[in-house]
Amino acid sequence: MTTHATSLDAAIEAGDNSLYNEDLAPVTQDGRTWSMLNYLTLWVGMSSQIPTYLVASGLIILGMNWWQAIFTVALGNVLILVPILLNSHVGAKYGIPFPVFARASYGTYGANLPAILRGLVATGWFGIQTWIGGVAVNLGIAAVFPGWTTFGGRIGGQPLGMWLSFLLFWALHMFIIYKGMDALRRLQTWAAPIVLAFGVGLAIWIIVRAHGIGSMLSDPGRLNSFGTFMPVFIPSLVGVMALWATLSLNVPDFTRFARNQRAQLIGQAIALPTGMTVFAVLGVILASGSKVVFGEAIWDPVQLAGHIGVPAAELVALLGAAVATLTVNMSANVVSPSYDFANVWPSRISRRTGGLIVGILGILCQPWRLVSDPSGFIFGWLGGYGAGMGVIAGVMIVDYWIVRRGQLRVRDLFSHQGVYRYQGGWNMHALFATVVGLFFAWGGYAIPPMHALTDYGWFVGFFVGGLVYWATMAASRQRSSATGERPEEQLAAPSPSEVAP
Repeated sequence: MTTHATSLDAAIEAGDNSLYNEDLAPVTQDGRTWSMLNYLTLWVGMSSQIPTYLVASGLIILGMNWWQAIFTVALGNVLILVPILLNSHVGAKYGIPFPVFARASYGTYGANLPAILRGLVATGWFGIQTWIGGVAVNLGIAAVFPGWTTFGGRIGGQPLGMWLSFLLFWALHMFIIYKGMDALRRLQTWAAPIVLAFGVGLAIWIIVRAHGIGSMLSDPGRLNSFGTFMPVFIPSLVGVMALWATLSLNVPDFTRFARNQRAQLIGQAIALPTGMTVFAVLGVILASGSKVVFGEAIWDPVQLAGHIGVPAAELVALLGAAVATLTVNMSANVVSPSYDFANVWPSRISRRTGGLIVGILGILCQPWRLVSDPSGFIFGWLGGYGAGMGVIAGVMIVDYWIVRRGQLRVRDLFSHQGVYRYQGGWNMHALFATVVGLFFAWGGYAIPPMHALTDYGWFVGFFVGGLVYWATMAASRQRSSATGERPEEQLAAPSPSEVAP
């Protein structure tokens, strides 16, 4: 039995199959199998990614004390939870993925702009996470076979074993892509406890080596006044939010499989802030403890696991790190961009083909170079990218909740002749709002007086993009009403059969 709606057959037969394939079609009730537990394990798995540890540890290195770092991570994730839940609603209600949802605000062709931008950045993240997982596999093998580090010499600045580990880890991702979403759901269910055990086990080990937690948390930090704390706190908060700036857009890719709104709403509301805060605590412990034990803070838990000194224990810990990376990488950086690329040419690019494109581009982006400066990548480039995603989130949330009041015409999302055609398939109001939002969010990189706005990049992009979109759409309706046109057709409510296919 198909898991996708058949009510779109008429649109396809009419010649609009360029906007449709089985992976982009609305999911029917038969395919909505994700429970609250699945969303809990989804976010526990994604929260356990290595960058979560890096951010928390990095805040310690930047001068925060333990409670300042944990507070920053917790607050950032509570704030980003708001747009995540707002965009989650459409997936659970209509069963559509992010690129199809974007057609309502950007147009049937214009939706490719946010989809491709989101897909390309996720591809870079895929490459970096795959490289990190490859490092864990490489160190795990070396813990058992020390000669592995010198086997075959060096190629391109890296040992041959590192390249083989990277390709092995990459191939595992491609296998899961071939098996499909159900394989990912099963992976998350059993992987989450392993991920948690990895972090807790590593934290217990470093606490024992440091002879207790007291000496680790006694450091008062360097940011003891409002004037010294705020300049670090604001960009750090934006950086924390930027970790999930992509998921705040494409979360419908996952909630379209929810049994009901309650399952995705409660599951995500509990798991995201709780999971991220727990792993932030572990990151703070690892950074502070490694400073006590080794004289310097080791903020990468993969590298820290390689210092355990007991081959069997190192192997188990590093395999745990690999599982953590695999889980979050598949969830955040493979599934969603594969839909994004499929949206560009639905009749030719399936989800599996889109996933293969992600895999190839993930290698071509040379992640071993990107990860050579993780601090600059996370707080510099990622912060800027997060601002860009904030603009798109502002446009889409205002369109769905304020302009359309949560109502979409599903069939028209798959038709070039429907109400979302706008001007040649582009909604110029969304395009204009995006350009203006990006100018204010990114302007500080080129115009020094605007630098203060760049520190608040995600917030500036979100509110400027959303307000400009709302204002231009409202003005357009007023002009059209004065001339007798009927723009209200684009805001019409769907038929009851389109709400829950």
